[in-house]
Amino acid sequence: MADTRLIQGRYRLHEVIGRGGMGEVWRATDEALGRRVAVKCLRPLGPQRDPASLTVLRERFRREARVAAALQHRGITVVHDFGESDGVLFLVMELLDGRNLSQLLGDNGKAPLPVDQVVDIAGQVADALAYTHRQGVVHRDLKPANIVRLGDGAVKICDFGIARFAADNGITSRLTGTGIAMGTPHYMSPEQIGGGGEIDHRSDLYSLGCVLYEIATGVPPFDLEDTWAVLVGHRDTVPAPLRSHRPELPAALDLLVLDLLAKAPEARPADAGEIRPRLATGPATASSAPPRALPGWAGRMTTGRPAATTFVGPLTAPYDPATALTGEWTRATALPPRPADGRATGTVAYPYAPHAPEVPSPAAPVSAQTSAPGHDHSTLPGTGSIPLPAPASASVAASVSAPTSELLAVLAGRHRAGLGLGRLGRWEEAAEVHRTVVRDRGRVLGADHPDTLASRYELAFALARSDRHADALREFGGVSEGRARTLGTDHADTLAARQETAYVLGGLGRHAEAHSVYAAVLAARERSMGAEHPDTLRCRHNLAFTLGRLGRLAEAYATAREVADARARLLGADHADTLATRHEVAHLLGRLGRWADALTQYREVAEARAAALGADHADTLAARYEAGICLGRLGRAEEAAALYRELAGARTRTVGPEHPETLRARHGLGVSLGRLGRWEDALAEARAVCGLRTRVLGADHPDTLVSRREIAIGLGWLGRHDEALDEYRRVAETRTRTLGAAHPDTLAARADEAHCTERRERLGRRDHRTT
Repeated sequence: MADTRLIQGRYRLHEVIGRGGMGEVWRATDEALGRRVAVKCLRPLGPQRDPASLTVLRERFRREARVAAALQHRGITVVHDFGESDGVLFLVMELLDGRNLSQLLGDNGKAPLPVDQVVDIAGQVADALAYTHRQGVVHRDLKPANIVRLGDGAVKICDFGIARFAADNGITSRLTGTGIAMGTPHYMSPEQIGGGGEIDHRSDLYSLGCVLYEIATGVPPFDLEDTWAVLVGHRDTVPAPLRSHRPELPAALDLLVLDLLAKAPEARPADAGEIRPRLATGPATASSAPPRALPGWAGRMTTGRPAATTFVGPLTAPYDPATALTGEWTRATALPPRPADGRATGTVAYPYAPHAPEVPSPAAPVSAQTSAPGHDHSTLPGTGSIPLPAPASASVAASVSAPTSELLAVLAGRHRAGLGLGRLGRWEEAAEVHRTVVRDRGRVLGADHPDTLASRYELAFALARSDRHADALREFGGVSEGRARTLGTDHADTLAARQETAYVLGGLGRHAEAHSVYAAVLAARERSMGAEHPDTLRCRHNLAFTLGRLGRLAEAYATAREVADARARLLGADHADTLATRHEVAHLLGRLGRWADALTQYREVAEARAAALGADHADTLAARYEAGICLGRLGRAEEAAALYRELAGARTRTVGPEHPETLRARHGLGVSLGRLGRWEDALAEARAVCGLRTRVLGADHPDTLVSRREIAIGLGWLGRHDEALDEYRRVAETRTRTLGAAHPDTLAARADEAHCTERRERLGRRDHRTT
């Protein structure tokens, strides 16, 4: 990439400000949003790779970049965008005005940093790691070069997610075939060096201990030129105390670093949240652990400089608070990274709508394929407010008669900016950007121009993801009509818009209409694409889902089964789309009362997803949750309770203790405890979950009311019928107010209330006769 080159029609590259094993970092300008940014260009993919491996590589990069973009903390570098240009993968990040710790040590002649700076850096890095570890994200390559101290004293960690991507895919030249970084073993945990141990958040804590050791003393824990000696040191040598190098260091810092450098992960602090308090107090002793065996291949490693710069080079541009985005931050929402919506990749968007463990949740229908090839709308937590430029209405209006190439480029850039917001899950902002582009493209190109309709399609998509289904339906309808006029009724883009129309109709509960549209789109896709084209199968999957919602379970099951078999043949048994349809097959088996078969399906889906995505991935946990429902239905309450307990722990690790998914797992645990006759424990769990749901979701939320009903059930089984009746009445009154008197859930609540009243009166008469 040459100087001042424009990539993706948006990012103007000016000068290289850093180089390393993974690629180059450029100072650049985001011309769509008018701000300065840093663009990291990873090493070219290379023509020697086969197409299949390139596809996997790009998908892994997108996955890891989404992880980085989802992180929101003042101590983590903001990732704005990512993509590929001419075979080069790139990340767009905030432009930092500062120096990384490796550079600070070099500026200081390799002398240690001042004590107050060491303590301050330790606390800030620990806070950032505590946050990321709560999100289930491990850095894996923490070192001085990846930690930047800004001019105002703030500290930021760089390269989250990308270090693992590089290690997994051989982008850095400092890798062996095993994927272990060869150049800088000075900050690697023993489990990373060994290659056989589990890599979790405690590996980051060990690396942090190495970093703190170096900035506090001026040398890494094992300051040796021989790689073998460095590895042996990490394996079985307790490093010299910091105060043996520098007596003025606080004792608490000395002991903390030695604990962080414990050989066994379980001997280190439990999490990064313990670090800041210990900087002030500290434990009485440091900990250590027995040595571990050194891997046989370790002799091939070569020593590199302890603090090699690989990410942030000298950032010489003047600091501008209006564009550097280092001051204002938004609170992390701790949402789980959800799967892609499937328009470009075919991945199912699984719903996370809460439900009681007695009611299995189906897989959601996938969206139609995007009209913007290669575009991926993954739903992620927002990462702060991107300052968008004011719409260029005046210039557009002045150029209606003769749109210039420059004007069209501006509109294309704004369109891409909207796509980027959607990719980060910020759908309301994306909708507003696309709305202005629709208006201005309509003025200069015409309402039925393909570019205008493409922007209107993206506007509708963003509205649907913002739960504005009625508005989305109107826009998708307009796109469908416009594309039918200009492209034809069977054109792929026309069918994509019609399929999204059906998707939104389903979101509005209008399943009969959705079924009619899906059936028509399916017939057209079979005519134009064939019965087993991926887009045809995606439409048939959605049709199966809709048939289930209409209560036509036998047809839904047969259709889903056929789609699952076809996807397995075409894509493979463990492909995400195949597993999505198998998830739907399992759901339909449950609704047909075939709980044993459903359990088998859910377990197989969970096992395949664990292998492909990880045991704690949201999709894996979703399948395991449904397996818990099946266990309950089969009367295997002990197994269900154990499973829900594991799920609650996994959800707490990945999305936090108050996330709706965590609370759903805990609710399932409470139900299972009741089935085991442990009603005191069940009641306590129901009360705890209800309290959290009230605070997080609101007192009138359906999940909160489900928990309140569970409280009433527990009270009834414990013979506390007056209290139980009060809870049943609250549920019935709330549902009457929010859903209406004739709603099925309201009628069920009234039946519960009547049953409890009758039981209380019957017991009262019996007690009266007894006395």
